[in-house]
Amino acid sequence: MSLDLYHVDAFTERPFGGNPAAVCFLPEPREAAWMQQVAAEMSLSETAFLTPLPEGVWSLRWFTPAIEVELCGHATLASAHVLWESGRLARGAVAQFE
Repeated sequence: MSLDLYHVDAFTERPFGGNPAAVCFLPEPREAAWMQQVAAEMSLSETAFLTPLPEGVWSLRWFTPAIEVELCGHATLASAHVLWESGRLARGAVAQFE
């Protein structure tokens, strides 16, 4: 299976600065254990997983290399950035997550 996976440095304009997060686009939901394995492989503080929902809303889940977490600010911002930059969401459109 081929997936779109991005490494984003949040809160900086220079590469390898700021707070890194991985952002992974999933065409359909995956099991938490699988997402946990991907996050462990990425070995960043957080990996965000985006799955499309109806009406332009995105399911968003966050995993550290060890556990799923309830919220991650920088990975949420990284996810919105990738949505806009990849053209999945029009520039200026509101990013909506569940």
